[in-house]
Amino acid sequence: MREEGHHCIIANLSLGDWAFRAGLSHYNYWGRLKNWQMYLERLLDREKITDIVYYADRRPYHRIAHAVAMNRGLNAYAYEFGYLRPDWLTLERGGMGVYSHFPEDPARIRQLASAVDMEWPKDHFPHAFAVEAASEVGYNLIPVFFPYLYPFYQRDRYYHPIRDYFSYIPRLMRSGKSEAAAQATVDELSGSGRPYYVVPLQMQSDYQIRHHSPYGHLSEMIEEVLQSFCKHAPADALLAFKLHPFDNNLENWPRVIDRLGKHYGCGDRLRVLDGGHLGQLLRHSRGTVLVNSTTGMHALQLGVPVKTLGIAVYDIAGLTCQKPLDDFWQQGTKPDMELFGDLRKLMAASIQVHGSFFTPDGRLKAAAEFATRLAEGTVNSHGAYDPIPPRLAKARRIGVPIADYCYWSDKC
Repeated sequence: MREEGHHCIIANLSLGDWAFRAGLSHYNYWGRLKNWQMYLERLLDREKITDIVYYADRRPYHRIAHAVAMNRGLNAYAYEFGYLRPDWLTLERGGMGVYSHFPEDPARIRQLASAVDMEWPKDHFPHAFAVEAASEVGYNLIPVFFPYLYPFYQRDRYYHPIRDYFSYIPRLMRSGKSEAAAQATVDELSGSGRPYYVVPLQMQSDYQIRHHSPYGHLSEMIEEVLQSFCKHAPADALLAFKLHPFDNNLENWPRVIDRLGKHYGCGDRLRVLDGGHLGQLLRHSRGTVLVNSTTGMHALQLGVPVKTLGIAVYDIAGLTCQKPLDDFWQQGTKPDMELFGDLRKLMAASIQVHGSFFTPDGRLKAAAEFATRLAEGTVNSHGAYDPIPPRLAKARRIGVPIADYCYWSDKC
């Protein structure tokens, strides 16, 4: 943005921010979270800010920035990992998930996509797991070990970083054996001809669970799915839970699933996988049930019936199953692949940016496109912006906590 001549400032909230942005920053906020709004309001006035950009829109400081921007009529943009993974990042105006302004009406998506003319990029940005892990661990541990410069910084991590990261060690030590066992189960399931369904688990600390779903704890979702499966799924069907590859195992999901399976009387029909080829597992399944993971996009691309239990940007009539969960096991609907193609195309042109956080080429490509779209006001372009987030009504209906965003409606 600066190279293109725009006035652009950065406000650091923690030492992790400062360390990753050395040489770019203008302001450091050393105060308490309760005073952040007042500080931000003064900063906006002093610098005549028109646009606010942040990574992950549900962090406490960013939620306040979002609210301030909405009330002032400023542009607020959230960026994150892409819906069209890998090799894509998300850049949305207004917010993501519940607060996404991306359309959800299938007819409108088809219409808007028909006017998009684009070539799909062919370059890829592969990176080693160690690169991603080093960035994650470094950013979050720096403020823990050196809290002095930002003593009042308030983390929004579900677990304390030290407990979180050290808990990965046992899982990493047994990863080779776990992967082999999981792949053997995938081979068995996909080759047996027996019907089975897949539940890709997300992490308890994930914003998608805490802010875009009705579940206070992921175990509530697991119990809901198991209760429904045991009662309504075909008697010969199996249910495969796949652990998230970055899960720290503090929740011990295998034990939770085993306990609930025994309670509802179908423990012998459950499988828990810590690894294995996801595409193979999904491709041969009868369907997948999840909260709102981007794995749902992967399943849709494979033509697999998908049932979402939270708020997902791809939860659209004609793509995901709109029937109740109890009916999904016997009457799951396959996605309209033409509609899915239109969704991908409209997303890529409006709220997805090709690139990566973890490779130099990926960062340069993404940064250039970010700057262009922000400067030209073409985030959520091609008409892919509804003034009122279209998923808010469903979020309220299913019990997602959204009380702090009532200024979108006079009825709140």
